Amino acid sequence: MTLRRPASRQAGLAVCLVVMLGNGTVALAQPQDPGRPYWSDNWRGWHFYEEPEIPPPEPPASAPRQAAPASSAATAPRRSHPKPPEIVEFERLQKALEERRHIAIMRPTEANVRRYMELEARVVSRASTFADVAQRIAWASPELDPTLQGRPVNAKALEVFDQLQTAQRSQSISALGRDHVLFFFFFRSDCPYCHAFAPTLEAFQARHGIKVVAISVDGGPIPGFADARRDNGIATTLRVSQVPAVYLAQPFTGKITPIGFGVLSEAQLAERISMVAASPESAATPFLGAAGGLQAQARLIQPRGPGLVR
Repeated sequence: MTLRRPASRQAGLAVCLVVMLGNGTVALAQPQDPGRPYWSDNWRGWHFYEEPEIPPPEPPASAPRQAAPASSAATAPRRSHPKPPEIVEFERLQKALEERRHIAIMRPTEANVRRYMELEARVVSRASTFADVAQRIAWASPELDPTLQGRPVNAKALEVFDQLQTAQRSQSISALGRDHVLFFFFFRSDCPYCHAFAPTLEAFQARHGIKVVAISVDGGPIPGFADARRDNGIATTLRVSQVPAVYLAQPFTGKITPIGFGVLSEAQLAERISMVAASPESAATPFLGAAGGLQAQARLIQPRGPGLVR
């Protein structure tokens, strides 16, 4: 059963609503001021919904200023010079040879290997022609002939070259001997290589006049050097770890330079001494400038009686 309100009452409510609207009593919902607290908006009641305000569109950012146009010379594309036809043909031939070799390796059929060998024969033929032309040019141009630079290859010319070189080295070594340069020969009495090397040093001393001071590391003797000295610490100073060992010593400058270890020939000794004489500071032992090293060297150079120092 539905209860119906009297028509007069409904009309009275409508009149009151019109009056309230006319006086501004009923206000429409307004968006909340972000600076006002929420309890000041009690007129909204407990159930309301407001559409969020759409923020105004931001002004478009100013476009970055374009860089000043570069000079026409810099911006203009560089023209690539065309390759000479010989370079193009060489690159094509090189690529074809490599491809055929790869194919022949990966699939070594008779046809593939033959194709590679035929192209390789063409390349070798061209290289041979180039070598012949270069050789003829070298014959006519001595400054371009590699056989005339440095050590000759002809047997007769090589013999003359060796004779001249030996004479020059002998002169430089004799000059060193006049400057009281000497050899330190470190040996052990039980070393067979030291015994085999001793006659070479003895002959070298007689030929070039460089004094050889034999130093026994273990205190034992060696034939050919009756005045051998016992090591007094200079082997440790020079860090001699292997015998036979030969050092070139200059008593008045304090420089001691290693010449070699093991058994050497007279030609090898002369070659190495001449190289050291040409650049004496390149391989000089630096720590012998100390007083201890020089004192040990001076004690070894002092004349003593024959035999080993006990």
